[in-house]
Amino acid sequence: MGSPAASLALWTAERMQGYRRDPPGSWRSSKASNEITISWRPSTEFHGNLYKAEGIIPAKPEDVFKCIRPETDGLRQKWDQNVKEVAVIETIDENICIVRTTTPSAFMKIISPREFIDVVLIKHEDDGTIASLASHVDHPLCPPQPNYVRGLNYPCGCFCTPAPGDPNKTHLISFFQTDLGGNLPQTVVESFFPSNITGFYSSLAKAVVKLLA
Repeated sequence: MGSPAASLALWTAERMQGYRRDPPGSWRSSKASNEITISWRPSTEFHGNLYKAEGIIPAKPEDVFKCIRPETDGLRQKWDQNVKEVAVIETIDENICIVRTTTPSAFMKIISPREFIDVVLIKHEDDGTIASLASHVDHPLCPPQPNYVRGLNYPCGCFCTPAPGDPNKTHLISFFQTDLGGNLPQTVVESFFPSNITGFYSSLAKAVVKLLA
């Protein structure tokens, strides 16, 4: 694991574990419902915010992971309306790869199409958790494209953990911290992320039933 991308992937995993250990008092509530809770705090990686989301998905962790696994022409782009295309650019080893993700315009087209290039680490933990952890990276096969604004994902990802008392359900913990790029007003960014995260959880809960039934 001597490559810069592999080292970045391991650093990302360490940062993500740190976020999971953050005391509850360090997070500020953003949105809460019966399905999902969203909180945030200022990011230590860039000028924006780090968002944390938690909710229960009605499927086993391995099935939830199938729907979010970063792979070319995988399930993610079939159910997530905020994802246009996912493509694995380079496979570094069985658990680390470079992924390009493109997104359509969003927020009533105020946010134009974006592209993200990330190194992604897939991690299996002893308690049955499956994690997908990512951070932005440059890659020679992915120069900026003229029709997309290049966004940057700082350490982010999902932890699919067996729900307490019900291994057929998943406690999904997600972290998002993204610099969307461009000259977007901060009010637009702060409004976009909570609604986008809520939509992600709602669509994923429906996808695991529809696609894996």
